[in-house]
Amino acid sequence: MEQFAGTVSDLANKLAEILAEDLGHKSDYFKENCLANTCYLRMNRYPPCPMFPNSNVFGLMPHTDSDFLTILYQDDVGGLQLVRDGQWFAVKPNPDALIVNIGDLFQAWSNGVYKSVEHRVVTNPRVERFSSAYFLCPFHDTVIKSCGQPPVYRNFSFREYRQQVQDDVQKLGQKVGLPRFLL
Repeated sequence: MEQFAGTVSDLANKLAEILAEDLGHKSDYFKENCLANTCYLRMNRYPPCPMFPNSNVFGLMPHTDSDFLTILYQDDVGGLQLVRDGQWFAVKPNPDALIVNIGDLFQAWSNGVYKSVEHRVVTNPRVERFSSAYFLCPFHDTVIKSCGQPPVYRNFSFREYRQQVQDDVQKLGQKVGLPRFLL
């Protein structure tokens, strides 16, 4: 796991550099704000869960990631789904590939040029599923400023964003996310 974490950390930082340069910005923004102690690795286990006809049992409810980038490794058991134009699509599992998701912070920082991907995990009725996700996150006090003009989002800190997400989940039962930070 230590080797995997180091490898995906390096990959996440390299991808963030490339994406920043693609937007015409200095590539070191993420390296300065996302250090090893601000990022994390999560291992997920989804036990088999029999489903009732015409229903889905979620291992993870629909959501977007609250970080800059997420790099996901999944085994060969399906379950990950992405939404596009209001319709859910299954991501064909490939244990020889990694999945890269843009997170909410990158969407805000890129001024909406890049979009955070809404996704969910549907459990398998017969087989357990495993995945590992690496989250590229900044310091809590890092201020996220839209890099385009005019800005779509107001400036906010990662701490403020995470607190708003937690408050919304507690009060509303779901994440509201970036719409709370629109100008």
